Amino acid sequence: MSTALETFCGQSYGAKQYHMLGIHKQRAMIVLLITSFPREAGSYARFMIPSVFAFALLQCHVRFLQTQNNVVPMMVISGVTTLLHVFICWFLVFKSGLGNKGAALANSISYWINVSLMAIYVRLSPSCKRTWTGFSKEALHGIFAFLKLAIPSAVMICLEMWSFEMMVLLSGLLPNPKLETSVLSISLNTCSLGFMIPLGLSGSISTRVSNELGAGRPRATRLAIYVSLMMVATEALFIGALLIFGRRAWGYLYSTEEEVVRYVGDMMVLLAISHFFEGIQLILSGIARGCGLQKIGAFINLGAYYLFGIPAAVLLAFVCHVGGKGLWTGIIVALIAQAFLLAILTVFTNWEKEAKKATDRVHSAASPPSGLLS
Repeated sequence: MSTALETFCGQSYGAKQYHMLGIHKQRAMIVLLITSFPREAGSYARFMIPSVFAFALLQCHVRFLQTQNNVVPMMVISGVTTLLHVFICWFLVFKSGLGNKGAALANSISYWINVSLMAIYVRLSPSCKRTWTGFSKEALHGIFAFLKLAIPSAVMICLEMWSFEMMVLLSGLLPNPKLETSVLSISLNTCSLGFMIPLGLSGSISTRVSNELGAGRPRATRLAIYVSLMMVATEALFIGALLIFGRRAWGYLYSTEEEVVRYVGDMMVLLAISHFFEGIQLILSGIARGCGLQKIGAFINLGAYYLFGIPAAVLLAFVCHVGGKGLWTGIIVALIAQAFLLAILTVFTNWEKEAKKATDRVHSAASPPSGLLS
């Protein structure tokens, strides 16, 4: 839901309505904290409950800074938190006797350290002086407008993530579930590892598109789109080549069983293909978020994954007896469909009209930075 800030904060920043970034962030913090209350299940999860609230606040701060192109402090704070997390996790898991519960508690503590450092930076940094003007009652207004983008944003992301997890669950129904589940889990982990690079590019293009539209510069928006697509295509080809050339050795990082290693090697070609289309769709999804088209994006993801991808995966894996490769081929079908539909959306978008809509959205939400709470 926090990705709605990529639209609101990004367009407000581009339109130089700087004080509205703080209002949008406060509004998001209220909504995300409220939605954090219902999540609770199991012993491990109970120890993770504090991290849910910290994560909600953290995502608000991340989007708030990201839309201002202020990412270096986030990187430094994340690095400091990671170093502290290593020690905290070691102590709580091995020295306190909490075991897995200690790992969950360590995550919670680290999330709170991260969001606390972010909050201190936002409060004290001169770079946030114009965009964070203190708590305001204005944040209590316009929540419905925020939800209109936040809910489709959450649906858009969840529909995609759940489909990947579903492939691992379906692998347990195959004839050799232990092998299939192991290999699909390794494939998913590998995919997630490579996913981080285009994910960063996706956040960048979302910020750039929202900034340029908010500033009323549709030509600059088009240029940013072309550049980002070329960058992600180059990255995807490079990572794909690494996956293919290193396919015979990659499995040994996860297992010493030769059968698993060979199977993982066979999957690497499919992972290389999926990484390419994953990168393309992430850029196109970032563009959709940047101009506030999350609702359309949610419908596209629903169709791509649940009308094309998953049925194709089930057909190939269980009817054609292709096994785990069939499941992952279904993911590729979904990614191709998703990229194709998002590309159509991008090509036929009237950027002059979107710039006008962004201007209207920004000025309808803008208000003088008054009414501050003490």
